[in-house]
Amino acid sequence: MSESVVQLLRNEFSKVCQKLFPDLSNPVIEVMRSTQDTFGHYQCNSAMKLAAQLKQNPRKIAEELAKSVQSEAIQKVEIAGPGFINIWLTPEFLAKRVQDELQDPCLLACAKKQERVIVDFSSPNVAKELHVGHLRSTIIGDCLARIFEFLGHDVLRLNHIGDFGTSFGMLIAYMKENCRDAIQNVDNVSLTDLVTFYKQSKACFDNDPEFKKRAQQEVVALQSGDADAALIWKAICEISRRAYQEIYTLLDVSLIERGESFYNNLLAQVVTDCEKKGLVTISDGAKCIFLDGYVNREGEPLPYMIQKSDGGYNYDTTDLAALFQRVEDEKADRIIYVIDAGQTTHMEMLFKAAEKAKYLDRAKVRVDHVPFGLVLGDDGKKFRTRSGETEKLIDLLNTAINKAEEVLKERNPDWSAEERKKVAHALGIGAVKYADLSCNRTSDYAFSYDKMLKFEGNTIAFLMYSYVRAKSIQRKTGVDPSAIMKTTQIILTQPAEIALALHLTRFSEMIEQIVQDLLPNRLTDYLYELAEKFNAFFRDCRVEGAPEQNSRVLLTEAVIRTFEKGFILLGVRPVERM
Repeated sequence: MSESVVQLLRNEFSKVCQKLFPDLSNPVIEVMRSTQDTFGHYQCNSAMKLAAQLKQNPRKIAEELAKSVQSEAIQKVEIAGPGFINIWLTPEFLAKRVQDELQDPCLLACAKKQERVIVDFSSPNVAKELHVGHLRSTIIGDCLARIFEFLGHDVLRLNHIGDFGTSFGMLIAYMKENCRDAIQNVDNVSLTDLVTFYKQSKACFDNDPEFKKRAQQEVVALQSGDADAALIWKAICEISRRAYQEIYTLLDVSLIERGESFYNNLLAQVVTDCEKKGLVTISDGAKCIFLDGYVNREGEPLPYMIQKSDGGYNYDTTDLAALFQRVEDEKADRIIYVIDAGQTTHMEMLFKAAEKAKYLDRAKVRVDHVPFGLVLGDDGKKFRTRSGETEKLIDLLNTAINKAEEVLKERNPDWSAEERKKVAHALGIGAVKYADLSCNRTSDYAFSYDKMLKFEGNTIAFLMYSYVRAKSIQRKTGVDPSAIMKTTQIILTQPAEIALALHLTRFSEMIEQIVQDLLPNRLTDYLYELAEKFNAFFRDCRVEGAPEQNSRVLLTEAVIRTFEKGFILLGVRPVERM
């Protein structure tokens, strides 16, 4: 990726600092976007920290830095308060940045160092419906994977599905005894049927001690490779996989399925290895790793259990084996787990257990837990159907598409049914994704079809409308941007032009931030601000027939391309008409 503006300014001030204060070792220079336009485009706030090191007046240090910095990018600098340096960029510099990125789109599409990045997301449990609770992991994970792919990293998108464990023992035992026909005719069994079998098997498990014992034995049999258990297990997985793929296709999300079963041959090895390393303590017959600082509600040590007392394994074992495999076999440089906030303690214990077992060296491999909050209804409680059940994800998505079609029918009654359906699909799915991503993932958010389909405010409909407007303006001029790109220079004279160009140059800064903090709402915030600044430009700066027409056509082209990049990263399909 090309050097961002904030990096460029940081480097300029660092050079000056080193010349002025050669005795300082590794001075940290902070440059950030100004919080208000009146404070310039950027601020350098390092004088206060430097003052502590140099034992000098911070304002005096700021004045020396400001006086000494020389850059074609900087129009002027001003000192404010105790030593803040406010920075304004030249219109010529901003114009050149926009033009360079137009002529060489690859400037923004390459990280300095390509890495092997694994993104673990979605992760439903086999034999259960994908519901609204899986929505956030799937959408957030896909967005993050798209961003790392955009930067040229080698991204492995993993769907770590729950396909082993006690629930499968229950199902296998129940289907052996009651549903042999379903096992033989997988094509005729739906996920809804499977969910019914699961509920019935759970009732047996809870109320019949003998069935419970048989179910637990089936878990061990499955994990040991028993052929009959494996046959039923494969049927259960295939039925579930078909249903999940329907949703992933609708969302335009691609994943490589690697369930818990993928790591089955590593489980015994991991347990034995941890025993040899002296990490295992027997607690009530189970093999556990105890980690400092983790206790239960009663204040007792909280175990990371890697083998149950009956010899079976659980997701603690599987997750540890998966992390081992991803580091050793996949050679991951970075592993990102998009898992709900309720699993925070488990993820912390996983990482610490992996470090203790020498499976993870955080100096070499970065691991991130990306937690997220709940999806709520209008009542502030978990989003559910009117009957009180958890909303199926497939129903939610189809409802969004249908409601989008109703909105478009009201706005554009002259459209053909075919065009309306096509745009409704893009708008409906885009609205669901954008509503989720535009909220800080660490917070809960209230789901509302009406709000997410509005054509004003921070919604995908507003962004799409702004994008369509930009394309329309360009068409009306009759000018082909690619034909004038090498002969026309972008010239910025009006405040709205300068503000728009400045925002366009900040795209790479925004991407850099997401790579570090994994907050996709930075992308939605950026695109919303882009739409607002473009609409202000459209209001204040005539394009068609103006003396500055060709320059403004190129500026509009930069807006269109930036919207398109943003839509790709969001996983949203742009539309040509709204």
